[in-house]
Amino acid sequence: MLRLLVLTLLLVNAGYFAWSQNLLADYGFSQLVQAEPQRLLQQIHPEALQLIQSDEHPQSPVAANAGHSAATQCLQAGLFSDEQANALRPSLQASLPPGSWTLESGVEPGRWIIYMGRYISDEALARKRNELRQRNIPFEQLQNAAWSPGLSLGHFNSQAEAQKAMTDIAQRGVRTARVREERAEQSGHILKLASVDAALLEKLDPLKALLADKALRACL
Repeated sequence: MLRLLVLTLLLVNAGYFAWSQNLLADYGFSQLVQAEPQRLLQQIHPEALQLIQSDEHPQSPVAANAGHSAATQCLQAGLFSDEQANALRPSLQASLPPGSWTLESGVEPGRWIIYMGRYISDEALARKRNELRQRNIPFEQLQNAAWSPGLSLGHFNSQAEAQKAMTDIAQRGVRTARVREERAEQSGHILKLASVDAALLEKLDPLKALLADKALRACL
């Protein structure tokens, strides 16, 4: 029995050795060859790999700022009377590029106020101011000689708005206020610059004195 077991082990070892050396390939017993073509086809070809790179030339802060500085805005100033517009036009023609500006006809609506005054003395004015403070009603002391000494309780773009506000104020105990037209509707000219960039804005600086108190503002 022991001899049979030893003989069997010898045969198994001999068979394994023959298989590992591919001596049994002709009989259909062979190792799996790792270099077979189908396995090679499944390998990744390193020469086909490409690295994904970031932008080689990212936008610099200077370029980004240049993009912002290239932005334009529409500005206007006015209303100018005929006389003021005629005086302003030659300077605009001499200083600004053609087509960058226009003087257009325009209308400035009237303005209305709720007025209290004129008071006969500074003491009377002071008493009225104290009374309004006690009622928590905001006011403004007028500097215009035609209205002073007097107070404004608000400025409005229409008479109807002013009348409504005065009704509300009257319900709070103010009885002597009245609606007055502060400024009548005016016709004239509006300076409009439709596309103002940094370069054009620099050219406008010397002209600001000619605009007087009519500062440039965003177009309506």
